[in-house]
Amino acid sequence: MSENPLETPLQFLPGVGPARAELLRRLELRTVADVLWRLPRDVLDLTEVRSPADLVEEELQTVRGVVAESDGRETRKGNLVAVLLDCRDDFVRGLWFNQPWMRQKLAPGTHVLFSGKPKRYRGRWEFTHPRVQMLTAEDDQASGGIVPRYGLTEGLTQVEMQRVVRAAVEMGAAAVADPLPEEFRTEQKLPPLADALRKVHLPRAIADYDAGRRRLLFDDLFEFQVGVALRRRVWGRRSDAPRLEVTAKIDARIRRRFPFRLTAGQETAIRDIAADLASGRAMHRLLQADVGAGKTVVAIYAMLAAVANEHQAVLMTPTELLARQHWRTIDDWLAGSRVRRALLTGNLTAAQRKEIQRQIADRELDLIVGTQAVIQSGVRFGRLGVAVIDEQHKFGVAQRSRFAEQESHPPHVLVMTATPIPRSLCLTQFGDLDLSVMSDLPPGRQRVVTSRIQGPASRRKAWDFVRERIRQGRQLYVVCPLVDAEETARSGAGAEQVYEELRGGDLQGHSIGLVHGQMDRERRDRVMEQFRNGDLQALVATTVIEVGVDVPNATLMIVHEAERFGLSQLHQLRGRIARGSFQGYCFLFSEAVAPEAASRLSALEQSADGFRIAEADFELRGPGDVLGTRQHGELPLRSADLVRDRDLLEEARAAAFPLVESAAIDTPEFLPLKLQVLDRFGSFLDLPRTG
Repeated sequence: MSENPLETPLQFLPGVGPARAELLRRLELRTVADVLWRLPRDVLDLTEVRSPADLVEEELQTVRGVVAESDGRETRKGNLVAVLLDCRDDFVRGLWFNQPWMRQKLAPGTHVLFSGKPKRYRGRWEFTHPRVQMLTAEDDQASGGIVPRYGLTEGLTQVEMQRVVRAAVEMGAAAVADPLPEEFRTEQKLPPLADALRKVHLPRAIADYDAGRRRLLFDDLFEFQVGVALRRRVWGRRSDAPRLEVTAKIDARIRRRFPFRLTAGQETAIRDIAADLASGRAMHRLLQADVGAGKTVVAIYAMLAAVANEHQAVLMTPTELLARQHWRTIDDWLAGSRVRRALLTGNLTAAQRKEIQRQIADRELDLIVGTQAVIQSGVRFGRLGVAVIDEQHKFGVAQRSRFAEQESHPPHVLVMTATPIPRSLCLTQFGDLDLSVMSDLPPGRQRVVTSRIQGPASRRKAWDFVRERIRQGRQLYVVCPLVDAEETARSGAGAEQVYEELRGGDLQGHSIGLVHGQMDRERRDRVMEQFRNGDLQALVATTVIEVGVDVPNATLMIVHEAERFGLSQLHQLRGRIARGSFQGYCFLFSEAVAPEAASRLSALEQSADGFRIAEADFELRGPGDVLGTRQHGELPLRSADLVRDRDLLEEARAAAFPLVESAAIDTPEFLPLKLQVLDRFGSFLDLPRTG
């Protein structure tokens, strides 16, 4: 057994043993430290549980009981769910308006707590929209106090888990080293770490639990933000970036290449970038734009500013399709210019790739567009001034530093995304970057009319409307959640099946194409090119069209089983249409009856604001799904939740950044904190062990 109590295997705790330790291993709990840092999933506050006879009006109180009856009916105010709760010595009623799912949640026999401000009505106490906590029969035997409840596994009861936690706290809490100096803790109104662990796991009052929990969640977010600030400092110290002046003459030359007037958002972003380029310090900026806001123009401006200052510029994209689209735009706008440019992708022959790599190294090329091929080992830039990374969230966290590794003088880096990012994610995934936001659309661009379509009659009307618009010369996307319906027990969702059905049904006699991620790249690109050129009237697709596909004449979209997509993903898909001057129409086909699905699709019908939609999606699905970070690793936080703990994240950032910017983090009293940050987050944030 280890001399350090925190490293003690759980089987050696009193009352645990090998069998129970195996159950705990299923919960990824192996040592005393593991248990200490596993916060309760919630607590039961039984200190204010009252009998119905002791209730008073308009005070926050709690009752405990078993659901006796659960009834739902329609009223003038909408749907009403009424639940009768048996509290042993009397009954109370809970009421919910327009929440029909509460009837299923609170079925007869369910043990619950109702918390709220009751009112007396017709001789009975009523709680309107009370807070509900579900109880097990075991919970229902608990008598008073604050009772923490933990996540369990089969074979492990709540009482047994609570005993394990108590033993772990008694053995290990005092051995936990506190990385925060006393003076700093006092400023932030934080209890000592050992006290916080006791307050969370063995609370005597709800205020104790709240204070201890706040300390542990704050530490989780604060340490990560210190890491983000250290990463930002590493970039800030690279002050020998090229100084790229954007003179009035250079500005005018660049603007002449754009076939339209820039929006206010584009102008503001360009001013921010021009100031960064001229500062002599390496730019590290995130440009996030709503769908269709024109971020590519801003990227091209930055790249041409580098070229005008006799430096190279590169634009890296996650897919070859997007690289070719950017290349087509840039090549068109630079027609007749002296800017030497090339497209570098993995689809080139070895000889072609080698020749482009030589031209890059010998500074015979000024501007390069490509996929990840531009950061492979054979690519050495002769004089790189600006690197633009498009759709950064499609790449891993550390990849945006790869360009700097190639240069004795780091380039300016502009990271772009057309996926609006909730603020909580900006402060974590991209917290080391300066931020520019663009939400206004170019002149003439119209808001897409979005409608949820349910039932056969509505579908027929939608298809009549679509066919009429196609006859007028417009083009259609039909989006499916799956390639092949045989992948799932649910029918009708596969792109291949929908394609065949439309050829002989709603789009019979029309020219239709099919693209999805399982097709070989050349065939997929060939079909996309046919659609772009107008040779196809409709395109059946999966989400391969989500990012970067630009066909101005495509103004129509039908999304099958729309409830299976996230809000932000649907907004991205919707952004593929109406990219010219014609009105766009998006039809969300969905037969889902779940209230959550209906409310999500309703939010999309009512709002065209990608930033509001992103926040709603974030609350519903969490950070991994919104940004696709499940592919690259979740944020390595112990217990904090970016949705639930947004306010605490702001506090943690406000405390962390001054600590790093003032160099206080480098003093001996903060050395334990700095070492802990490097141990926990150094790899994830690509932090050096010094600096």
